Amino acid sequence: MTETASRPGAPAEHLSLEEAAALAPAVSAQEAAERVADGAFLLDVRSDAGRSRTGAIPGATVGDRYAIDDEFDLAAATRHAPVVSLDTPIVVVCGSVRGSGPVAAELRAKGFTDVVHVDGGFGAWKEAGLPAKEPTA
Repeated sequence: MTETASRPGAPAEHLSLEEAAALAPAVSAQEAAERVADGAFLLDVRSDAGRSRTGAIPGATVGDRYAIDDEFDLAAATRHAPVVSLDTPIVVVCGSVRGSGPVAAELRAKGFTDVVHVDGGFGAWKEAGLPAKEPTA
């Protein structure tokens, strides 16, 4: 799934970093990795270009932050298969909290109860020495 900047409805792109970070709990990259190791669903909402430029997280599912309703509708065939209930633990990562915070908050607003996002985004993930694939571009 790809992200297109011109599509309307991107969650809260207009927010400051502080406002975006306050929408849903932000956790350190290390805590996020621990949650994923314990079975949390890891959702990477960076664009294809962003992942190509900076690298990817092995095992992360690429999501479209413009299509959260479709990708997380538990009754829809288009939902991410590992997301089976509103209690599914979810970790959202982006390039910054401005991308991941609003997505995590939108998931919480949809009723998901265990959603966090990575404070510092993919950059923090990489700086923490966590698994990451090399950039392809």
